[in-house]
Amino acid sequence: MLDVCLLGTSGMMPLPRRALTALMTRFNGSSLLIDCGEGTQVSIREQGWSMHDIDLICITHNHGDHVSGLPGLLLSMGNAERIEPLRIVGPKGTKRVVESLLVIAPGLPFDIHIQELNGKCETIEANGYEIEAFRVQHTVPCYGYSQRIRRMGRFDVEKAKRNEVPMALWSRLQKGETLEWEGRRYTADMVLGQPRKGLKVTYCTDTRPIPEIADYARGADLFICEGMYGEPEMASKAREKKHMTFTEAATLAKMAGVPEMWLTHYSPSLIRPDLYIEESRKIFAGIKLGKDRKTVELNFDGEE
Repeated sequence: MLDVCLLGTSGMMPLPRRALTALMTRFNGSSLLIDCGEGTQVSIREQGWSMHDIDLICITHNHGDHVSGLPGLLLSMGNAERIEPLRIVGPKGTKRVVESLLVIAPGLPFDIHIQELNGKCETIEANGYEIEAFRVQHTVPCYGYSQRIRRMGRFDVEKAKRNEVPMALWSRLQKGETLEWEGRRYTADMVLGQPRKGLKVTYCTDTRPIPEIADYARGADLFICEGMYGEPEMASKAREKKHMTFTEAATLAKMAGVPEMWLTHYSPSLIRPDLYIEESRKIFAGIKLGKDRKTVELNFDGEE
């Protein structure tokens, strides 16, 4: 099971009922945060979730509306007596930005490990899932992220017996371990069936609608994408500022073949995004308006 919460949906500046950009997911006792705009920790508290369990923070890019909430969040995590290390991943320049922000968040009781991304696509292993970081097209280096939870095949008793696997090893092999036992090597594939469908969430903001985004979002159970502008007359501004319109986002979702898309990162001038969604639904029926603290629980196939 993967819990997903869109903590903030505003771009550029916060509004009274619209915090700046952030997404949080929870899986197996660990939390992931993507971006940390102003108001993020308030949204976490209003949602009733814990910031103490955040083990990884992924930054799309180093503009203020995506990182301005970091100092307060880190201080609150420290005040909650967190001592476990925290990983922060982001594009080139993230180390300098985070270290600068830490000037006003001194004395944290936990270590921070910063990883800067340089490639077109990089994979990060974290707490039982993978993060696929892929470069997008903005005015500064910027990445989208896919969180992927893989799922092993079912335990196959007959297969284990055929492979003469000692029963004492079954439970550990079922968890994916590789073991040595009485001079023989045993692997998980000796007791498991074919891998089953896992879960995938793709998050992408502050970019033009390049085709590569649809490629990276393919297979996602949920695609969360920026919709900075809904008004048709703002298309030229979207191109100029390297952002996206509702219809451009909908086209990407259609190309990716995803079942559902949430729009986010609205322009502060877009007070009523609901007035412009219908045209996008003609392109992709599964498009929905994101809003602060919009939440979903994603389950593996066959589970409620």
